[in-house]
Amino acid sequence: MRIIAKKILRDFWIKHNDSEQQLKSWFKEIGKVEWETPNEIKHDYPSASILNENRVIFNIKGNKYRLIVKINFEYKMVWIRFIGTHSEYDKINANTI
Repeated sequence: MRIIAKKILRDFWIKHNDSEQQLKSWFKEIGKVEWETPNEIKHDYPSASILNENRVIFNIKGNKYRLIVKINFEYKMVWIRFIGTHSEYDKINANTI
């Protein structure tokens, strides 16, 4: 999968340095997969939440942080839509961000 906007992750781990290694690992792992369906995501990441319109929520750092992406399976693209703490996550609509 091709991930769009690594800078968003980098900016986040500069602010929350305890997330750096896990975000780097996530980025590397996702860059190697070629998911074709949401079921394949759940197979690889059982704790991920699948939302409408191919949005997926990943738990980062033991669920301390939330990462929301939007996936285009046909083009093998992943767009980072949001990364934040749980309190920041509670203030957004994960289905529309």
